Amino acid sequence: MTPDPRPPLVALFGPTGSGKSEVAHAAALALGGEIVSADAFAVYRGMDIGTDKPSAEARREVRHHLVDVAEPEESFSAGRWADEARRAVEEIAGRGRVPIVVGGSGFYLSALLDGLPEGALRDDRLREGLHEWALARGEAAAHRVLALNDAASAARIPPSNLRYVLRALEILLLTGAPASARLAPGDGWRRRFRVVRIHLRPDAAALGVRIEARVRRMLDAGWGKEVRKLLDRGLSVDANSFQAIGYREVAEWVLGRTSRQQAETEIVRATRGLAKRQATWSRREREARRVEPEEALDVILALVGGTGEGETR
Repeated sequence: MTPDPRPPLVALFGPTGSGKSEVAHAAALALGGEIVSADAFAVYRGMDIGTDKPSAEARREVRHHLVDVAEPEESFSAGRWADEARRAVEEIAGRGRVPIVVGGSGFYLSALLDGLPEGALRDDRLREGLHEWALARGEAAAHRVLALNDAASAARIPPSNLRYVLRALEILLLTGAPASARLAPGDGWRRRFRVVRIHLRPDAAALGVRIEARVRRMLDAGWGKEVRKLLDRGLSVDANSFQAIGYREVAEWVLGRTSRQQAETEIVRATRGLAKRQATWSRREREARRVEPEEALDVILALVGGTGEGETR
C-alpha cells in the first residue's frame, strides 16, 4: 500500500473521565505532538479545577492550545473554537509536529472536521420568549422538549447548557427542521490531513468509579475557592462559562444554599449523564476506531506511524 503523504491529525474523543488527557499526553510525548483542547470550558481563564485542566507540569512537557484563551465573562462559541482550532492544527502540522485534538464533544469534532453552517439564523424576540419560558419551566423541561423534537442535538447538548438547548430550539422553531440537520456536509478542510479518529470506550462500571473519584478530587483541590473567587469578581452564574458542569452546584454550596455533599452528589449525577450522552454519540461514529483506554496509545502509535490502514478518510 502506498503511504499517505498527508500529515496526520489525531482526534481523540470519549466520555468525560475516560482518561483522554492522559492518553493524549503520552501520545504527544511519543510522537512529538502538541495538544489542541476541544473542551468548551477549558478556554476560560480562572476555571482550572472544575474543568480539570492539564497541570502546569503537563503543559511544560507538551504544548497545549486553546486553553486559557478567554475571560469567563466572554461567550466563546463553537464557531470561534473551530476557527482557532483549525489554525492551531495547521500551525502544528506546519512545524512538522503531530496535532492531537482531544475532548468529549462530538459537536466540536464535527465543527473542526466538517465546518459549521454559515448564516446562523436568529430571532431576538423568539430568543427572549424561549429564555423566559425556560426560566419558568426549568432546564430539564427545556431539554425534554428538545429531545422530543431533535434527539441528535439533545444527545450532544447537556441539560445544564441552557444556552445551547435554547439555541437549538430557536433554530427548530425558525426553520421547522432540527438544528442537527444544519450541520455542514463538509467543506473539504479535513482532506488536507490523514485523520485518525480514536474514541475511548471505557468499562461503564469503572467509568462510574472514576467519575466519583474525579469529582471528589476536584472538590478537595479547592473547587469551592475557585468558584468563590469568580463570584467575588462579579461573574454571574448566568454567564456562559458557568454552564460547565458543576460550577452552579459549587456556587450553591459556597453561597450556603446547600451542602458540599449535596453539591458532590449533583455533580456526579450530571457528569454521569454527560458521559452517557457522549458514549451514545460515539457509537454513532462509524469512522472511528473504538478502543479501551489501556490500548489507546499503542493503537494511535500504530496508526500514525503506519500506512493509513484503519484510519478515517
